[in-house]
Amino acid sequence: MQARHQSILKRISYQILRFFRWFVPGIGIKRWGLLVILGTMLIGLGFAVIVLDLYRNTPDTWYLPVVAFLSLRFLSRPIRAVIFGLGGIILIVLGIWGINRTLLKPFLRPGKHLVDTISTYQKLDKGKKIVVIGGGHGLSSLLRGIKKYTSNITAIVTVADDGGSSGELRKRIGILPPGDIRNCLSALSNDEELITQLFQYRFGEEAGLNGHSLGNLLITALADITGSFEEAVAESGRVLAVQGKVFPSTLHDVRLVAQVYLPDENKEVKVRGESEIPKKGRKVKRVWLEPNNPLAYPPTIQAILNADIIIIGPGSLFTSIIPNLLVPDISEAIRVSRALKFYVCNVATQPGETEGYTCGDHIKSVEEILGKGLFDAIVCNDRFSGRLPDDIEYVINEEELEKRFPIYSANLNDDEAPWRHDSQKLASAIMDLYYERTGPIGRDLNSDL
Repeated sequence: MQARHQSILKRISYQILRFFRWFVPGIGIKRWGLLVILGTMLIGLGFAVIVLDLYRNTPDTWYLPVVAFLSLRFLSRPIRAVIFGLGGIILIVLGIWGINRTLLKPFLRPGKHLVDTISTYQKLDKGKKIVVIGGGHGLSSLLRGIKKYTSNITAIVTVADDGGSSGELRKRIGILPPGDIRNCLSALSNDEELITQLFQYRFGEEAGLNGHSLGNLLITALADITGSFEEAVAESGRVLAVQGKVFPSTLHDVRLVAQVYLPDENKEVKVRGESEIPKKGRKVKRVWLEPNNPLAYPPTIQAILNADIIIIGPGSLFTSIIPNLLVPDISEAIRVSRALKFYVCNVATQPGETEGYTCGDHIKSVEEILGKGLFDAIVCNDRFSGRLPDDIEYVINEEELEKRFPIYSANLNDDEAPWRHDSQKLASAIMDLYYERTGPIGRDLNSDL
């Protein structure tokens, strides 16, 4: 019985504490303003007591008229109350404004008003929890659009990359490949101007740095300093003031292996290495990781289970998207998550990887790992008028596809680079789909975003 009473008291205490959380300012500064108000009241009361005491108990001296003037004794009591009240309010308002301005000034962007900065931060902070799984330019493009709606974004990327700067660092230093992570951090940065351009800057071969990007070198250096790859990624995010998080799918040193078809020799061969797969074959038959069944990065699983929306794609199907899904814990977390699940099909095919693929072929490849009937919507581009490079073609949506899947088709490609998604078009389409399925309540909660 005593234990039960203690449990009830704990619940009551918890509910009381939850109630008083409403009085905790969301910005984190108003609590200091409350102290300013209380302090001003105490000083005002003390000053009133001193003045009244001087006025009543001081003998008739030369400064008594001065005290009477300062206390506005010559005015009626209601007028004095109004004057002192208004004066106190003005001082309090000025004090709070000064505190806010002083503390937030280092974080204000030039030309942006303080109120706008606070309002935007609060709206984005209350945005939906979105997990995006992909890689390459496709994922970066989507992140640039989604960050306009929420700051609760988690990008999950593969660590199977072994080409270019990432592959060189991986081979020589033994660090997990930072390339896709660097691109996502840049896309999520609040200021995609000079600091982000610096992070993405790539040295030329003549500089003696083997074409490495500065961001890759920075992440590598931070990993050595902190002793942790994941901590290096987190610190890089703080430097760029990113709006969200970027997590690797696993911290294990995995290699991507594929079974590809060689049309010239009319046979299938095994290819090791993410960078080698597109070079060898015309069509990828199957991919897997070595070593098999790596453990997922725990915060990645937590983000998936807590998400409101899970978006798979866009990105290279076999070398960016599927390597994440080949981590068993990630696939299982996606299946059991209660989030709405969208698959974003690529706008165009990729040479040596998905040549001749339709939208249905992309979906089939993903469903072979995740299982059928998982997606709440398939997002496809339906604008095919832009000119493409000679070695790629548009991914076409089959007519019978709508009988098997909930398809959302729209003009989603970039006007200047029609083989890629337009960031704003794609993000807007995804949020519209979410609101359509959650009803007017979900839309009202984020209508001002």
